[in-house]
Amino acid sequence: MVSKAAIIAAAAAGMLWSPAAAQDVAVGTVSATVLATLTVTSTSALAFGNVYQGVAKTVAKNTAEAGIFTIDGQPTAQITIYMQMPEYLQGPSNDRMVIAFGTQDINVDTTANANPATPGAGYQNQSPYNLPTVTLRDSDGTVHMFLGGKVIPSVNQTAGAYSADIVVTVAYNGT
Repeated sequence: MVSKAAIIAAAAAGMLWSPAAAQDVAVGTVSATVLATLTVTSTSALAFGNVYQGVAKTVAKNTAEAGIFTIDGQPTAQITIYMQMPEYLQGPSNDRMVIAFGTQDINVDTTANANPATPGAGYQNQSPYNLPTVTLRDSDGTVHMFLGGKVIPSVNQTAGAYSADIVVTVAYNGT
């Protein structure tokens, strides 16, 4: 003989484990669009030309000798720019020449202008060590940077050619 408690317990268990009378299923989608590849190109070297022993030489960011970097990416995207600046130029017999960059030695031009002598809108007089977030031009996603600097040869600087690398890294920042 089955007790009332057992029957109630069995009925309750059946209600808990029975399939629901009404069910529904939904299928959602996920999508993403990959932005255009972000590239940076050194289009013109920062060129000091001939320098004399013991005589510092400056190249302004708004002259033909300025270093020019071109950034291309997704129009209207915001990017972060990092620049690794050399402290020395390497020359003959492992001789080094000091190079310096000031806190206003770079212009970031967000117009179609690619001429450092006539900078357009954008971020003028910036520090290459601390660049602002930059918005790529809405028409084609291009930005130009114009860099100046100063070399300081010693009075007994070894004669010959000197060079160094400027490393520019660009990244979308997600905004």
